Amino acid sequence: MTATTAPPTRDETPTAEPLNHHHHHHPPQPWWRRMWRDRTLLLFALPGMALLIVFHYVALAGNVIAFQDYQPFLGIRNSLWVGFENFSVIFTSDPDFWNAVKNTLILTVIQTVFVFPMPIALALLLNSLLSEKIKRVVQSVLYLPHFLSWVIVVAIFQQMLGGTGLLNNFLRAHGHQAVNIISNPDIFFGLLTSQVIWKDTGWSTILFLAALSQIDASLYEASAVDGAGRWRQMWHITLPGLRGIIILLLILKLGDSLSVGFEQIILQQPAVGTEVSEVIDTYVYNNGIVGGSWGISTAVGLVKGVIGVALVLGANKLAHVFGESGVYQK
Repeated sequence: MTATTAPPTRDETPTAEPLNHHHHHHPPQPWWRRMWRDRTLLLFALPGMALLIVFHYVALAGNVIAFQDYQPFLGIRNSLWVGFENFSVIFTSDPDFWNAVKNTLILTVIQTVFVFPMPIALALLLNSLLSEKIKRVVQSVLYLPHFLSWVIVVAIFQQMLGGTGLLNNFLRAHGHQAVNIISNPDIFFGLLTSQVIWKDTGWSTILFLAALSQIDASLYEASAVDGAGRWRQMWHITLPGLRGIIILLLILKLGDSLSVGFEQIILQQPAVGTEVSEVIDTYVYNNGIVGGSWGISTAVGLVKGVIGVALVLGANKLAHVFGESGVYQK
């Protein structure tokens, strides 16, 4: 524990804090004056806000298609209104929809149980590395896959594990039988999960590492004096320190839980077939954009959005009940 203090460069005497530092409570400025004061910042925020308004709020109006027999050449104005007919079609007479729901829910459970805790474990592991230099190198290597697009990631997996990939070539060269990993429906969920873990676990550790750095180091020293080992320290100091961020991310994940990776799945769908690979997002795409059932696809998307909102609100409420701050305050 050596605390090094940088020597003063210009002046030997550190500049004293001005003593007459009064804290007056000014009355709040009118909003237009605050807007003018922060004009540069607001200007920076403008492109982002425009993007949000055009693609997230104006696009919301498109949901009226869910209540129409929408025909692109007639447009929203002239298409026939059918009320809730699209919803009744998907809920009562479309087995493909229920298959997509089933696959989505299975993937959601798998991702919550296996993918979500990975970054926490990795952050704890990184945090226990003693050498700062090694830690930084390992971290940089782990961040890298996050910046690859799904097309690249899927291509890499195919090159490694595909029918003519590295693994099978090796097996054949040594007189073994080739294994079918990429186009085997039985292990498709496992394949998807391993891809997600490889791509994003390192990147997701950032938040947990930041939270870990906020934990008071003196707590560890005090507990070490009291004879607490590493496991007890982790259980009584580290994990409680991470609890807030874990709950926050879990709530955010819930709102997004029905999105289980559209791009990743649509790229691999032809190899395994729709029986195991159709999820709600690919169902919307295959029926709407490919199949032309715009109304039904929009209805499915709307149901998905409503369920997502309900999950976030419910989870946030639950977090308040347990005394956590959640995503937002009441």
